[in-house]
Amino acid sequence: MNVQLFDLLIQKPHLIIPGIFILAFLIQMIYYLGVYARILFYKEKAETSELPPVSVVVYARNEETNLENHLPSVLEQNYPEYEVIVVNDASSDDSDMVITRLQQKYQHLQFTEINSDQKFIHGKKLAVSLGIKKAKYEWILFTDADCYPAGKNWIRSMAKNFDEKTSLVLGYGGYETRPGLLNNLIRYDTFTIALQYFSYALAGFPYKGVGRNLAYRKKLFYENKGFASHYHLNSGEDDVFMNQNVKKHNTRVQISKESSVVSEPPESFSQWFKRKRRHLSTASFCRKKTKWRLLIEIYSRIIFYIFFVLSLIFFTKYMLYGIGIFVFREIIQLIVYKNLMNRLGEKYFLLLSIIYDILVIPFINSMGLIKNKVYSNNHRWK
Repeated sequence: MNVQLFDLLIQKPHLIIPGIFILAFLIQMIYYLGVYARILFYKEKAETSELPPVSVVVYARNEETNLENHLPSVLEQNYPEYEVIVVNDASSDDSDMVITRLQQKYQHLQFTEINSDQKFIHGKKLAVSLGIKKAKYEWILFTDADCYPAGKNWIRSMAKNFDEKTSLVLGYGGYETRPGLLNNLIRYDTFTIALQYFSYALAGFPYKGVGRNLAYRKKLFYENKGFASHYHLNSGEDDVFMNQNVKKHNTRVQISKESSVVSEPPESFSQWFKRKRRHLSTASFCRKKTKWRLLIEIYSRIIFYIFFVLSLIFFTKYMLYGIGIFVFREIIQLIVYKNLMNRLGEKYFLLLSIIYDILVIPFINSMGLIKNKVYSNNHRWK
């Protein structure tokens, strides 16, 4: 029987198409129902009467305008005790004057400065390290000067999770909603990345966070020697550090609109793609299990779509079954997306997400990884 089946597949290899299509569908369901659907059952931690003091570290390089526009919203948070530390990283504009002027109004604003030195090349990690060193409180909340909190309860909302068992808290860093397809795509991509790191953390497999809305203990930073193991990388102060230090029981997520920060989006595709390449450049530092979990989901998704089309071409008699499986998968995805969009206050890309998921994001991510590999091999990545 097995020999006959083998001979049949040799003679008619297209008969394997339905099997691969169904297998890819089942793998997708494992991810969506077993991992991503945890978002549906997420409940915020109730606020306790004791809110620990917090140091907010804001990274800035040539952010004069953003500091003027956004820093007051960080300084005027509804929180009992906190300080704000701006790390002015070798700025050539008037950032220092803006900070000095704001200090006259806000007594809890501090800043530290890195002077420009052509003989000494440094990245964001030095600035973040200096901010941590200057912080006087154990809990540190990080963001960037081009970001602003979604509301006055940003710190309070993140601090709900600051308890004895927790060392890291992951928040959401979205982008402003603006007209245009590029903005829509950028916000969708940011949203799906958050869906992954939130869901994996809820499932007990935390691996990533974003530096523009991330909190952790100062003790954790020093006990694990900060960024020493990956200081040579141009990025990784958030995701690589996270990947090395997160554990099942020391990480929490905070999923709500008021706990989010908002950034000004890239204005061109090339600008956005450059950011994606920088983020993708640290992919090799992920744990092997994390890599496999992420890769299996991505490739099973691509295979699902490809073999759906092949099934329609070669098995027209069973077309309705294939379409039914496809529609079921898309409905599950839309339910998960819609729930998280409501929690984060995201809008306007739910239906377009089907197109982005099929045609755009897998291609752009693959292009970024390939280009990084080529540039790395030629020693030209900067």
